[in-house]
Amino acid sequence: MTKYTPPVQLPADAHILVVKLATIGDLLLATPALRALRESYPQARIDLLVTPSSAGVLDDWQVIDQVIVLDKYLFDHPKQLLTRPANLLKLRPLLRRLRAGHYDVVLLMHHLTLFFGRRKHQALMLATGAKYLVGLDNGHGWFLNVRIPDQGFGARHEAEYCLAVAEAVGAHTGETWLTMPLNEEQRRQARRLVFGDQVPEQSVRPLIAMHPGSGGYSTARRWAPERFAQLADTLYREIGGQLLLVGGPEEAELHGQIMGMLTSGIPARSLAGKGSIQVTAAALELADLFIGNDAGPMHLATAVGTPTVAIFGLSNSDAWGPYTGNHPERRAIVVKQNLPCMPCFYRGHDLGTPEGCATRDCLATLGVDPVAVAARRLLRETGKVRAR
Repeated sequence: MTKYTPPVQLPADAHILVVKLATIGDLLLATPALRALRESYPQARIDLLVTPSSAGVLDDWQVIDQVIVLDKYLFDHPKQLLTRPANLLKLRPLLRRLRAGHYDVVLLMHHLTLFFGRRKHQALMLATGAKYLVGLDNGHGWFLNVRIPDQGFGARHEAEYCLAVAEAVGAHTGETWLTMPLNEEQRRQARRLVFGDQVPEQSVRPLIAMHPGSGGYSTARRWAPERFAQLADTLYREIGGQLLLVGGPEEAELHGQIMGMLTSGIPARSLAGKGSIQVTAAALELADLFIGNDAGPMHLATAVGTPTVAIFGLSNSDAWGPYTGNHPERRAIVVKQNLPCMPCFYRGHDLGTPEGCATRDCLATLGVDPVAVAARRLLRETGKVRAR
């Protein structure tokens, strides 16, 4: 296979396939790179390969021509191929479709971390028949002919790694912040959920959104629910406002626990499972501040421009922290401990331990005060605090 030195110049009408088989938050981290591709190749066809969980998020974004879905979780482990060989048959229509796309280039926006994952990406990219196969190389990228050095998790932010992959084909953008496409109907639904019959301008402020969950992949990333309740009470006693808890339907019980722990009288509601991801993002757009764990809603809040306080423990904030790019007005603060064992999840070139250690001191010893300080700072700097 011929190896090419980046940057590679594509035809103006190139057929480009971007592979981002990830959750919603991770997909949002690729939006600056996708914007760079569209700005640099306005006449190109740009298709995006995603998982079912993130399909639909960027469907209405003019940057993307076509969203293609692959349920990668059907092939997450070799045992699945032995016990469910019919899964392989489900790949045939997709592979035919990719081959028929006549792609000039495939951009893989993933690290080559796990053995079986590498094999899946190799097979997928080679099956397209594209001339240029572009991606990060940590020593396992033999199947790539345009390679970008992978210096490990956290050496660069994941959004910047995605931008580096786009830059390898000559794509650049002056707007490196995240994007979450929303339409007026989604914003209207969010206003109804958040404010009901109230006039937004007359609602109690600040509106503080919190996400105490973390998705199903690593619940170890969660700060304790009682800390979220204590934080909400602390902020309410100092600055007033109201609390909006966001998350999926599986987090409704967690929200109920937190609201049951509140002692200050802060008005609080849960949006768990109410509305689509886009409506949740539109609700976060209405908030004056977002506070949450390392999870998708943190990236949603950053993408819609809401000031964000991100709570990190075992995971790598240098890799996955809130990313504001070069936007002059977007603000985000990461709050975490500074322990020598941190991070233990996504460290170097390894996955690490998604469930952390037995004691999880990185989160267990993180008190309310540093998070409250960050919250007050962002509210003050963005002019969201009103005199009571």
